[in-house]
Amino acid sequence: MINFITIGLPSKGRLKEKALEFFNDKNLKVLQSNKERNYFATIENNTNIKIIYLHAKEIIQRLGDGTLDIGISGLDLLNESEKNLQDKISIKQKLAFGSANLVVAVPDDWIDVQTIADLEEVAFDIRSKRNTRLRVATKYPNLTREFLFSKGVTQFKLVPSLGATEVYPFTGSSEILSDITSTGETLRANNLRVLKDGNILKSTAILMFNKKLSNKKGLKKILNLLSS
Repeated sequence: MINFITIGLPSKGRLKEKALEFFNDKNLKVLQSNKERNYFATIENNTNIKIIYLHAKEIIQRLGDGTLDIGISGLDLLNESEKNLQDKISIKQKLAFGSANLVVAVPDDWIDVQTIADLEEVAFDIRSKRNTRLRVATKYPNLTREFLFSKGVTQFKLVPSLGATEVYPFTGSSEILSDITSTGETLRANNLRVLKDGNILKSTAILMFNKKLSNKKGLKKILNLLSS
């Protein structure tokens, strides 16, 4: 019976392209099926490795439950995941692609709000005048909550974002937001501005593995090759 090393790679976008380039640079050429919706691939001249294409967030989940041995995803997604999941995963290496920042942004016309301290004043003002809390749209509730609490902002309510978070303040769904951005262009195009001290996390792509499976035959060899 073949003892496969199962590796999860992002299934779409620039992160997928860069991950494939990364493997090719390590002389691990990924052989993809011609079928458009095939989520499996192999490595040239290596029958012991299976590649599975998954959503970047799912890669974290599958590393945690042990159905993947190795994976490439974003530091932001790992840090956003539940603590018990993070405890099962080790970061082997931060990679030189996938850089982005998770930030707190406000509408441009909030000219008196430049820092997180200013935001706390606004939050208390909204609470006293409207008897409600400052609404923060985000796909990163855990990181956003932890960051705002650490800065002394307590009068807020998180609004789960299911799509284009940058439009939430302008549809009445939230007052502000936290979101991941590579260049900030999308935020600026939507008349949003990052607070001066509103950087929650500097993220990048990371190479990870399941801690419990670290002694699996062939795993260390692949990890060392990928991190060399």
